[in-house]
Amino acid sequence: MIPSTSENSKYSQYEWDQWLSTSPGQYVLAWESNQFSNSVEDAFGFEALQIGLPQLSCLANNRITHRWQMLLPTQPFHDEQTDPNVHVICQGSIYDLPFANESFDLIALPHVLEFMESPHEALREIHRILRPEGRIVISGFNPFSLWGLRQYGGNLIDRPFLPKEGQFISHHRIKDWLNLLNYSIDRGRFGCYGIPIKNSSRLHGQTLLDKVGDRWWPFMGSVFILSAVKRIPGTKMVGLIKPSRKILPTVLKPLARSNSNDEKQ
Repeated sequence: MIPSTSENSKYSQYEWDQWLSTSPGQYVLAWESNQFSNSVEDAFGFEALQIGLPQLSCLANNRITHRWQMLLPTQPFHDEQTDPNVHVICQGSIYDLPFANESFDLIALPHVLEFMESPHEALREIHRILRPEGRIVISGFNPFSLWGLRQYGGNLIDRPFLPKEGQFISHHRIKDWLNLLNYSIDRGRFGCYGIPIKNSSRLHGQTLLDKVGDRWWPFMGSVFILSAVKRIPGTKMVGLIKPSRKILPTVLKPLARSNSNDEKQ
């Protein structure tokens, strides 16, 4: 059963906006901005779509001509937060997207699945509108990190570090869902290793923990990003076709010798 529009999103937009305005929120937005730019810059096609999180321009570094953004029902439109090259076209439920099958070549999902009542159903609907060989890029919070542990402890005393409505999904679980839908994971990255302190002035740019963590314990990053390509079932890339062996010269050589013998006779 697909949830109705009124129940498709778990989070309070006000709480999410409040968190994004904090030092950890700005720290995450800065890191994800770089990662989305790297993940989408080589994606080609005709149509690209970002769903949710208008504070982050995921498609800014992409060269697809038509780049669009869809807001979720709880997200208001803000002119000052929108990339002028990415046009907001609608606001609606992620479980019933107002687009035809296989409409987009690139879809960006920044922190969307983890705030959905049925994230797997949401991913299936997104799969419907993505063209074969199209790319999907997903970001989310890593529950197996310092921030994840801080969130778990904070929920026990009703003082969460991250927005409390999120059901943070591990990247392994999302990879399993993508594999079931016949996607090929082509890249992934963890980041944001800083200590989870809400009003910390140290969470700006790349911290010392980011440099050390990225090298020695990469899977402990507080945020992850995954990029995957939608494959067509039943097809297989075989590479370049080798040219067939040329037999014409082999046939002509004996003929030439036989003709010369005839002339001698």
